Amino acid sequence: MKKKLYFGSNFKMYKNIRATEEYLQAITAATADINREEIQFFFIPSYTSLESASRCSVRNSFMLGAQNMCWEDEGQFTGEISPLMLKELGLDLVMVGHSERRHGFGESDYTENKKVKKALDFGFTTLLCVGETAQEKEFGISAEVLRTQLKIGLHNVTREQIDRVWIAYEPVWSIGVNGTPAPVDYAEAMHKVIKDCLEEMFGKEGRDIPALYGGSVNPDNSDALIIQPDIDGLFTTRTAFQVDTFTKLIKDAVTACKESGKF
Repeated sequence: MKKKLYFGSNFKMYKNIRATEEYLQAITAATADINREEIQFFFIPSYTSLESASRCSVRNSFMLGAQNMCWEDEGQFTGEISPLMLKELGLDLVMVGHSERRHGFGESDYTENKKVKKALDFGFTTLLCVGETAQEKEFGISAEVLRTQLKIGLHNVTREQIDRVWIAYEPVWSIGVNGTPAPVDYAEAMHKVIKDCLEEMFGKEGRDIPALYGGSVNPDNSDALIIQPDIDGLFTTRTAFQVDTFTKLIKDAVTACKESGKF
């Protein structure tokens, strides 16, 4: 199977229903000339926008995902959303373990593991987010942190399920409004840690699990990032919201991959 590049955005707590629909229409139109056999687009809006997004006219042009999901089918979990509810919307993907869930809401690696297994059981592509804090980086334990998050987060995932697993490396110190872009060589080194760990866990097929970089991605660093051998895609929020900028970033990234011989 020909290798794809992955480009997507987590809308976080931005964009209402109308703004989400308008954005999906606009980005689809702007990227209509890009071969979907080469590129996989995915977008992760807020819960309130998911139903309308799932019914929009350009729905088949991208994968649609949820920002979080409970590990139980139903029950007394006020404020949560169940896999049954997400399945009813016809979603493709569930994101698990974003740093804002881990550090803002106290979710542990063990919690993420329960969510990963439940999402896979329901047939969703599961995007597991991993990444170290600035303090962990300063202490020189970034690789250990990533390996721990992967080993626990993907515990008891079978080899038969890994074709529906994606990983997003998002160093906590690099994401958000005040984030600092990771140096390209550092980002690639951490992606190699991820790929090596996945191979250790699942055999050589583990290296085929897509590993995406997210963390202050912008037009100044995107080409250098995407041509790295262990980086399979780019995951962003603010840059993606600017349709023209994001479209150019994607097209330039594809060109860079072809010129470098990666693609």
